[in-house]
Amino acid sequence: MRSLSQSPAHVPVKHDHTKCVSAALDTAEQICVVRGVQLTPIRLQVLKLIWESHQAVKAYELLDRIKPLKQEAKPATIYRALDFLIEQGLIHRIESLNAFIGCNCSGQQHEQLLLICKHCHEVEERPAPAVMSALSTEIEQADFIAHSKAIEIQGICTRCAKDSNAGE
Repeated sequence: MRSLSQSPAHVPVKHDHTKCVSAALDTAEQICVVRGVQLTPIRLQVLKLIWESHQAVKAYELLDRIKPLKQEAKPATIYRALDFLIEQGLIHRIESLNAFIGCNCSGQQHEQLLLICKHCHEVEERPAPAVMSALSTEIEQADFIAHSKAIEIQGICTRCAKDSNAGE
């Protein structure tokens, strides 16, 4: 999952989440400066809350987490921040969960293959060029105009599968 890095031998190694969060926030600030858009304190806080883990988070969970920091926050506050973060390519909406996840490839237009673990709820974003190329071919052959492409696959991540096998 995104919380684990892959070594050259494809053996999971521990992920330094503080570096991950810091990099995501730095990237967001840089993108907003370049584009001339404002990363307001509330938008930054929502982004930071989304990046607290690699699990998908729902809007009302974000509202509950932000309330202690900003008492006057309302659902509309969160949804406006989420809309901005999506427009800037800083987060993804996971349609099947009605939830949000930080984007690993912020700042560049890209298609998404999202692997969603049904046990730990972590989401891995993968570029999957072969899959997306085949999908593009199908879309083209159908003479269909796609506005965005995202594939969501739910299943069990390697770590959860190993954990469940260990208990057998």
